[in-house]
Amino acid sequence: MTHVNLVDPASSSAAVKPTLDKINGAFGVIPNMFKAVANSSAALNSMWGSFGALSGGKLGSRLGEEIAVAIANVNQCEYCLAAHTALGRKAGASIDEIAAAQVGKSSDPRTQAALTFALKVVRDRAGVSDTDIAALKAAGFDDEGVVEIIAHVALNLFTNYVNVALNVPVDFPAVQLKRVA
Repeated sequence: MTHVNLVDPASSSAAVKPTLDKINGAFGVIPNMFKAVANSSAALNSMWGSFGALSGGKLGSRLGEEIAVAIANVNQCEYCLAAHTALGRKAGASIDEIAAAQVGKSSDPRTQAALTFALKVVRDRAGVSDTDIAALKAAGFDDEGVVEIIAHVALNLFTNYVNVALNVPVDFPAVQLKRVA
C-alpha cells in the first residue's frame, strides 16, 4: 500500500490540476507516480518540468530511457524499471537493448559510455574523475552531453526515490529486476 494518498485528478486542487491534465494528455492516463507526487504542487511541477526539458535535450529519448532503466535497476525501483522499459520500447529500443541497458550494457560504444558514467555517478555519489569525463568525451559527448547525462541521473534518482520510499503501485507491465555484479 502506498505511503501517501494517490491524488484523484477529478478532485485535485487548482494548483495541480493543470499539470495533471498535461500528463494525461501526454500518456492518455495519469500514472500512479504522478498521482503520488501531486500531493505537492511544487514537486509535481518540478518533476514534470524536468521530464519536458530533458525530452527535448541533446541525448534523445532512447538514450534517456536506457539510462533510466539502468538507474532503476541499480536502485531496485520496480516502478521506474517497468515505466522506462515501456517508454524505451516506444523510443525505438528493442527488448534486448533495454534488457542490456538494465544491467548497464550496450553494444553501442557511445551508449555504453553514457551508461557506465551514469551508473558511476549513482554508485559513487557523483565521485567522478577526469578519466571518467575523458571517457565520455572520447565517446562523442561534449560538455552539454555530460551535463545532460547528470541531469537524467538526478531526475531518475528523484523518481526512483519517490516510488520506492512511497511504495507507489506499479501501473505499467512488470519487469523483473536483475542482479548486477
